[in-house]
Amino acid sequence: MIIGVPKEIKNNENRVALTPAGALELTKRGHTVYVQSTAGIGSGFSDKDYRAAGAKISKDIKSTYKKAEMIIKVKEPIKAEYDLIREDQLLFTYFHFASYKPLTQAMIKSKAVCLAYETVELPDRSLPLLVPMSEVAGRMAIQEGAKYLEKPMKGRGVLLGGVPGVPPGKVLVIGGGIVGTQAAKMAAGLGANVTILDINLNRLRYLADVMPANVTTMYSNEYNIRRLIKNHDVIVGAVLIPGAKAPNLITRGMLKDMRDGTVLVDVAVDQGGCIETTRPTTHEDPIYIIDGVVHYSVANMPGAVPYTSTIALTNATLPYAIQLADKGWKQACNDDNSLKLGLNVINGKVVYKGVSDAFKLKLHDVEDFLK
Repeated sequence: MIIGVPKEIKNNENRVALTPAGALELTKRGHTVYVQSTAGIGSGFSDKDYRAAGAKISKDIKSTYKKAEMIIKVKEPIKAEYDLIREDQLLFTYFHFASYKPLTQAMIKSKAVCLAYETVELPDRSLPLLVPMSEVAGRMAIQEGAKYLEKPMKGRGVLLGGVPGVPPGKVLVIGGGIVGTQAAKMAAGLGANVTILDINLNRLRYLADVMPANVTTMYSNEYNIRRLIKNHDVIVGAVLIPGAKAPNLITRGMLKDMRDGTVLVDVAVDQGGCIETTRPTTHEDPIYIIDGVVHYSVANMPGAVPYTSTIALTNATLPYAIQLADKGWKQACNDDNSLKLGLNVINGKVVYKGVSDAFKLKLHDVEDFLK
């Protein structure tokens, strides 16, 4: 199979979808890998590194798309890429369709095969291709929250860990999945007092067992959220419904109950955000303030630490990319139900319920495309 790895062109996105080590694994199986020139520079990988691994270097993004049967990316295609995508071409990347209708419409129009990292799901309901970036984003949420809590950054001027004689800051984490767990661990490690909310009692029991003493678990409901937001310094939105839009658990009206300089970090921004006032921001312009509350909602947080993120992502995606390249997408998805669940749009038809529900589009049976 001919595989293309374009350079990411989203604002300040320095990750790349494939490391030289990943390129080597594909080329030694007889596949041809085209990596766009300088695609790996932001992550610390040169064109020379890719050539040494057996990959070919394509001069620009247009030629990368034109040559490839399968495109492997990090982030969803943006408007400048829509016309480069062709019918029957396989795109393997993060899409988060349910949060952005223009992207969904563009991929339907392209008649490409869209296999989304974020909906590849194992039998235990875990999301193996979302986990590595969720781990990075969860840890970064606290790093960024602590930074924007500083007064020059418009925050309350609170040091999360406190100092002797001064109590530590308070962090509220809404959602006890991968993002929430990593955020709580990081905040607790800094010495903050942390409360983590979830609706799964078994998950709360697990977190209560493994978290340090400065982390409190609590059941997530509107009453508890309304009460807790009044006195917490950093609030992390870490809610995920696979393939669907995140629910708004903090409304615009709740902002008035928060203290000026409270920092909201909505990691669910890729899925539309779990805070009503969330809108996607960039690393160049990461925050905005509404009713005195600082909002941080960068849609590609792990892009700020590309070396770590790229290696972590390739570690997770490469086994699936190899299956797709070795067998073709139809056979690979027939053989592996986890991959089958990653299929969102095929040849202009929506085959994933979360996307269908988000925009009231007709849902087609994925099995009709796998015969």
